[in-house]
Amino acid sequence: MKKVKRRWLAAWMVPIMLLTMVGITPVAKAESSLGIRVGGAILVDADSGKVLYEENADQPLGIASMTKMMTEYLMFEAIEEGTITWDQQYRVNGYTYAISQDRRLSNVPLRRDGTYTIRELYEAVAIYSANAATIAIAETIAGTEAEFVNLMNDKAKELGLTDYKFVNSTGLNNEDLQGMHPSEFGGRDENVMPARSVAKMAYHLLKDYPEVLDTTKISKKVFREGTSDAIDMKNWNFMLPGLDYEYRGVDGLKTGTTVFAGHCFTGTAIRDDKRIIAVVLNAVDDKGVGSYEARFDATRSLFDYGFSQFSNVELLPKGYQFKEQKTLGVLKGKERKVGIETKEPISLLIRNMDKKKYEPQLILDEKLVKNGQVQAPIEKGTVIGHVKLVKKDGTDLGFIDGKVAGTEVITTEEVEKAGWFALTLGAIGDFFSSAWSSSTGFVKGIFN
Repeated sequence: MKKVKRRWLAAWMVPIMLLTMVGITPVAKAESSLGIRVGGAILVDADSGKVLYEENADQPLGIASMTKMMTEYLMFEAIEEGTITWDQQYRVNGYTYAISQDRRLSNVPLRRDGTYTIRELYEAVAIYSANAATIAIAETIAGTEAEFVNLMNDKAKELGLTDYKFVNSTGLNNEDLQGMHPSEFGGRDENVMPARSVAKMAYHLLKDYPEVLDTTKISKKVFREGTSDAIDMKNWNFMLPGLDYEYRGVDGLKTGTTVFAGHCFTGTAIRDDKRIIAVVLNAVDDKGVGSYEARFDATRSLFDYGFSQFSNVELLPKGYQFKEQKTLGVLKGKERKVGIETKEPISLLIRNMDKKKYEPQLILDEKLVKNGQVQAPIEKGTVIGHVKLVKKDGTDLGFIDGKVAGTEVITTEEVEKAGWFALTLGAIGDFFSSAWSSSTGFVKGIFN
């Protein structure tokens, strides 16, 4: 057991020592309004996708092992579709064996002749950021890592990410893959993406596959416990309970560190039913030097800001009626008017001081509503438009997926179409009303 502990300690310290020895070129970064020094950052409401804070969020930068969130997404999708299973066995090949033995990198050693389940490999990826295990999952899904990278880029496009580039499944620099990297994706190259796209990737992962948190929240676990291959896996997310930079509510998501990318982190935490996502890229200290402490301190500042300054507020209730337009006119109906109201309430995570800065804006469907009128027959609950919330002053950072805060506007009752006799009488009435208005206007014109 002592050998296992010593082996784990050496394995865990080597990547740290390597990064320390190689170093990341100090980069002078101005302190932001939140006191963080980063290449890029963003804070997002995990429920709605509302952006709460951003800083250089659209600059493509290295993302290192945060790449593995996309690998996890595609793995969950493949399991959901039945392409692979949790118990499916992967047989180690020359590529994954060689990478797994490189103790400079984060890895669990794989036996040359060994087989491992997808669940085992996934836990090694989500907890310990194991690189060879990541490649193994990619090969299981797509046959080769190169084909898997094509899937990554396709999925990024589908999810609406921008300015992304995937060249491998792990986030390592291709140079670290011992000449076995997907050759069609360049030589000395690395995955890049802006903070906004990283946040969107994390947002969709949590929305579509929230079960990822069941594993990312594990602080420590033994890989292949009870065997001669047992190795302790300590989660690189040191903000988890019981670890060095513990923060209440943190249960994910993915760290990333390379010389090119610097110290990066996509973290998520939940408190009082509020879940937020924070992304920091290339975090440094006040001397411009990157470190684990710098990335977790920057994330802590973002979390503190989100939890202390923002609250979930119901800005519009269900059934809200607009003061200036509570009804629409009805053409050819038994009733001349129909009421309109919001279909659902609108709640939003907004800054406490901004609660009174939002106002509703009614947008009617021009295909259904013409000149303020809708034609009968009309069913109750007919969608005739939508309402969006507009911030009266100050900057609104919008949503991670480009949507706007709003809900549908519907009719409050049914209006039947009038019979031919009623329509005829109405037409006659309209004619005489129009004629009377014209004649009175003519008479007034004579005496004016």
